[in-house]
Amino acid sequence: MDKETLRERVWDDLDESGEARFPFPPHGRIPNFAGAAEAAERLAETDEWADADVLKANPDAPQLPVRRAALRQEKTVYMAVPRLRDEKCFLRLDPAEIEDIDHATTVGGSAEVGVQVGPDELRSVDLIVSGSVAVTADGARVGKGEGYSDLEFAVLRELGLVDGATPVATTVHERQLVDADVPTEDHDVPLDPVVTPERTVRTGGGENPAGIDWALLSDERRAEIPVLSRVSPE
Repeated sequence: MDKETLRERVWDDLDESGEARFPFPPHGRIPNFAGAAEAAERLAETDEWADADVLKANPDAPQLPVRRAALRQEKTVYMAVPRLRDEKCFLRLDPAEIEDIDHATTVGGSAEVGVQVGPDELRSVDLIVSGSVAVTADGARVGKGEGYSDLEFAVLRELGLVDGATPVATTVHERQLVDADVPTEDHDVPLDPVVTPERTVRTGGGENPAGIDWALLSDERRAEIPVLSRVSPE
């Protein structure tokens, strides 16, 4: 099944089943879902979470409980600036610098109180939490289709801040965990573990991509993302 067909199927299913949560509709976004807080609690029980002092997380609504849990446990959280559009392309949420965690972990709050940092200011990342539209039991991920999640990982890899063994997790609804043959490419980041409100799935994942696949980046996208000039082989 191609990724776009699968996206539409999952978005429709979450909407029609009543399992989608605000913001509505789920279509065109990383969908929020009933049980997101329970999935975050289950993720926080994993060894990967316990071993992590620094997380990189997506800014979407279903992972809001993940970001809050991380800060409450005094973990530093990095979030990418939308589309990596700035020279300082990550936001740092440091619990030592934040008074109101609930506010700081919203999209608006993180933009207000998060500290924008560039490559030289980033710490090594121990765990990445990605948002997903769909995921398979062997760790293949389907996102919104814009490719930024994989690119953010690749940038961190080029900077030496993640490596082949850095765990990349996701929290999803059971309806997003699909039995489908999802096409993957070398730049796709495998997920392990996959956590739902009901269970933690060990996918076996596979090794993370080695870095940026420059052949996939147009001249326009390279020009739009300043950090790429920092890690470009040219």
